[in-house]
Amino acid sequence: QLVESGGGSVQPGGSLTLSCVASTFNLNDYAISWFRLGPGKERLGVAYIRLQDSSTYYSPFVKGRFIISKDDAKTTVYLRMNGLKPEDTAVYSCAAAPRVRLFRAGDSFAADEYDSWGQGTQVTVSS
Repeated sequence: QLVESGGGSVQPGGSLTLSCVASTFNLNDYAISWFRLGPGKERLGVAYIRLQDSSTYYSPFVKGRFIISKDDAKTTVYLRMNGLKPEDTAVYSCAAAPRVRLFRAGDSFAADEYDSWGQGTQVTVSS
């Protein structure tokens, strides 16, 4: 089960931190990613973290602005979003997948390989 929180409204250039509590996953076997679905757009992978060793990967459109991290004690994955732009407006969801499955798919953001999804949290960037 995944539970997100931390969405909201912010002005361009602002920051938000999203949280994803992933309390039922084996930390050694899974990876967690953040995806987003913007208005009139397709779902896109944003950031990925492998729970075993904290290896990360980012989509080019957020690299350098967003940071994904984890807190093992709290079994929580965070997405720190800096320098937010209006085009970052979307519903953000975290999802979990067996890391071996993603490796075989050759795509960290292969959405079909993720078998657990959170309910999503709205992020709105507007002046």
